[in-house]
Amino acid sequence: SGSGSNPFQNLEKSSVLQEARIFNETPINPRRCLHILTKILYLLNQGEHFGTTEATEAFFAMTRLFQSNDQTLRRMCYFTIKEMANISEDVIIVTSSLTKDMTGKEDVYRGPAIRALCRITDVSTSNTLGEVRRLFKMRKRLFFFFFHAESTSQKIPFLLTQTRTSTHTAPFLTSQYHALGLLYHLRKNDRLAVSKMLNKFTKSGLKSQFAYCMLIRIASKLLRESEEG
Repeated sequence: SGSGSNPFQNLEKSSVLQEARIFNETPINPRRCLHILTKILYLLNQGEHFGTTEATEAFFAMTRLFQSNDQTLRRMCYFTIKEMANISEDVIIVTSSLTKDMTGKEDVYRGPAIRALCRITDVSTSNTLGEVRRLFKMRKRLFFFFFHAESTSQKIPFLLTQTRTSTHTAPFLTSQYHALGLLYHLRKNDRLAVSKMLNKFTKSGLKSQFAYCMLIRIASKLLRESEEG
């Protein structure tokens, strides 16, 4: 029967939210918590309405699950954060946990943590450049974050004033590649600015071969655009 093929078919939101209270229990039971997060995501994707208070309480309880080292549970937390970011209040509370994963030694956590952080962080609400720069101490990840957030904030070019000028002296070669790509992304609609950028880095030189390849691609594109009028 149809009900037998879908164990979540008759889920009730109130019951699931009641179950979510186990997120606060000690020790954390990864298997049970994973099952409950799956239920929450199922309800959300079925169009179930979560009130702001309901969503916020569940979100706050879920942040405690970062104390568990279970990788599957952690990945489900990232996914749930992204799904609930727009319906919960004060989602910024999870920033410290995501930042810790982003700068930690576990490679498997870094990418998902950055993507989740991009979803919950509104750079335009940051009071100072220092807040953002302290949040992203690792240069490559700073570029990655700004690249994904740039489309939603007009203030980012100003926040990058100090960071972007260090492209040719970046200690990590991959950072030069990411920095150059970001600079071009911010200036691509200004042909004169792109031309000046090319002249600057052609004269000063770059240490990264990948950055040089990108520089050649940018120059070729600029030439084609000039020839086309």
